[in-house]
Amino acid sequence: MTQDVAPCPPPAMPVLTPDMDFDAASHLVLQYLEAHVPMALWAVTRVENERQTFIQLNATDAYAVQRGGSVTWQDSYCYQMVSGLGPTVAPDAQSVPAYAASTFNDTFTVGAYAGSPIHEPSGSVFGVLCGVDPTRKSLDGELSQAAPLLALLGQLLSMVLAADRTRDESAYAVFEATLAAETDALTGLFNLRAWQRILAEEQERFDRFADPTVAVVLDLDLLKTVNDTQGHEAGDRYIQLAASALSGSVKDRDVVARLGGDEFAVLLRGCTEAEAVHVVDRIYAALADVGVAGSIGWAPISVLRGFPDALAQADAAMYAAKAVRREARLAGSV
Repeated sequence: MTQDVAPCPPPAMPVLTPDMDFDAASHLVLQYLEAHVPMALWAVTRVENERQTFIQLNATDAYAVQRGGSVTWQDSYCYQMVSGLGPTVAPDAQSVPAYAASTFNDTFTVGAYAGSPIHEPSGSVFGVLCGVDPTRKSLDGELSQAAPLLALLGQLLSMVLAADRTRDESAYAVFEATLAAETDALTGLFNLRAWQRILAEEQERFDRFADPTVAVVLDLDLLKTVNDTQGHEAGDRYIQLAASALSGSVKDRDVVARLGGDEFAVLLRGCTEAEAVHVVDRIYAALADVGVAGSIGWAPISVLRGFPDALAQADAAMYAAKAVRREARLAGSV
């Protein structure tokens, strides 16, 4: 007499709640997928600056990928999937024309693919929950049945993201209020101490959301000359004009600080590299309008290297710009 065997219950879903941080929720989702839908790589990615960046991942040795690595967004399978040109789950990715034609294949060997978009509260694409494997998967295996699961997990991560962003905005408003007294007496901008506190806060935010952010440094070119020839009151006025031009060239959400002497710094929040080019041009134009000469350097923040590296790059770019402008002044063209 045979005895009926009860079917195994489906594995419990990860419990995601609105009070979780987005990075904690992402970690739980990747752990779950790694255990129950085996792929060589599962990742939560961020789409920004026309790049798709791995902000969290579980990967085997099959792929040499690390956190902060990125690929061109429009070359990726995920772009094809979000655009509706490929399915969310492809056990045999190379049988899908859009995936087979992707230049992503020039870098990664992909036999199977799965993905689900993660959306911002506005409905725009924040990133993609995705997985790839170098071998083709069975058409009747676990992966082929994973589309509804991935869609649900993408929706849950979108829910957590929305709640985390709401909390973050409220917390940042409170944080800014605590900085009200930490301003530079001459310009009214944030001072060096406030800037350092802001950088620590922004690094923590960037680690969660990887929102496009650009660091800008400005150094005045002729302050010493103004001080020596016109006096320190004129020098102070020169600094104030620079501060006003700088503040008027950026958005309210951006952070502007005077670090001391003739040095200023800006964080362009939610700013892509393409947008940063226009912002820097606008700053140069505003400085020229008030008769102030300055040299500017900028660099994007990256997941891989963070704020210190970007600030060092921006500083180096500023000194390079200063050298070029000095040569131009000597040649009489500036």
